[in-house]
Amino acid sequence: MNDLERRVFEYKNKLVEGVTKTYDLTKMVYYEATENIYTALEREKQLKNWHRDWKINLVTRFLILIGRI
Repeated sequence: MNDLERRVFEYKNKLVEGVTKTYDLTKMVYYEATENIYTALEREKQLKNWHRDWKINLVTRFLILIGRI
């Protein structure tokens, strides 16, 4: 099982403490592939500093790209 599959499984089954468990979130609407954990953590920090509108726009464009909208 790759990391994305594992994380989705953990979150859906409430195995990880944090926002997803606290707010009962079960759907992943966005993800990015990275070369390594350090790049992923940097990107996560960057996105946490974004305005809500920027995040919504990013997710919306992603959903259009993968054919969900």
